[in-house]
Amino acid sequence: MTNSKVTPEFLLNAYANGIFPMADSRDDAEIFWVDPKQRGILPLDEFHIPRSLGKLVRQEKFDVRIDTAFRQVVRECAATSDDRDGTWISQEIEDLYCDLHSHGFTHSVECWRAGELVGGLYGVSLAGGFFGESMFHTETGASKVALVHLVARLRAGGFTLLDTQFGTDHLAQFGVVEISRDAYHTLLDQALKHEANFQKLARGLSGSTILQLITHTS
Repeated sequence: MTNSKVTPEFLLNAYANGIFPMADSRDDAEIFWVDPKQRGILPLDEFHIPRSLGKLVRQEKFDVRIDTAFRQVVRECAATSDDRDGTWISQEIEDLYCDLHSHGFTHSVECWRAGELVGGLYGVSLAGGFFGESMFHTETGASKVALVHLVARLRAGGFTLLDTQFGTDHLAQFGVVEISRDAYHTLLDQALKHEANFQKLARGLSGSTILQLITHTS
């Protein structure tokens, strides 16, 4: 399917049915739709914060902001890096997510330092589910700090599902697990019946306060 046929409404409906879009490259004009047999999720009540990451959050090395540079976050996630040669985020997919952002359905958590964006993540918010799309960092630990702030925000806002799409070794340290497609769709159906508020948590909270909202540390 080409992007000319994809509307924001179509994209939201895809997420509500457990499907997400990908492209083969940044300049790919085609979108394909994915519904993995094994789905990565991060149980919000079992989120694990490694001790070193907890220390970094308390240090408040980064200025954590919400939704101040959404398109920039998406573009940074799409950029090539030493550990990423290509991207599934085409220009058309970027535009679709930015369109959803203008309607309040996508959000970014951003880490800034000395006035520069140095890490962050973005995803889709729909009812009680948050669908994490991608994350990046140009300073060590920035994307991890963004993830901690995201989880605190989701817990405070009453979300029941944090979808990571796939389970990876990197995400496993935070408690991400893979579940079957059927199990995922059961959790998704429950999340879509649940009201949640991404904006409920106040902005500008201290790192210590953010950690207090997440009980599983070690």
